[in-house]
Amino acid sequence: KGAKVEFQDALLLLSEKKISSVQSIIPALELANQQRKPLVIIAEDIDGEALSTLVVNRLKIGLQVAAVKAPGFGDNRKSTLTDMAIASGGIVFGDDANLVKLEDVNINDLGKVGEVVITKDDTLL
Repeated sequence: KGAKVEFQDALLLLSEKKISSVQSIIPALELANQQRKPLVIIAEDIDGEALSTLVVNRLKIGLQVAAVKAPGFGDNRKSTLTDMAIASGGIVFGDDANLVKLEDVNINDLGKVGEVVITKDDTLL
């Protein structure tokens, strides 16, 4: 049936924008590591150095981390991310209404979900 990732008691980082820089995600990775919880990043896209950093952290320190492209486009994507933030108790980074920078993330900005199942085609929270 293909690759599947399952996490229990995970933290959610929601971003309306593309994440490319390492500096922007290191604070969230450190928070997840301190809390000893898996981290799921849902963003418009994640690429370049940021993606490499996720892979290295997963391999080197065994950090449970996964990145998923946010569903939909434009306003539809924005409202889906907002719904996820409300349901999980987190915030959406990159949203015009929220001026917190990704680099300044604190534990209260991350959503919390009981279970996450990620396959090639679907992500269930």
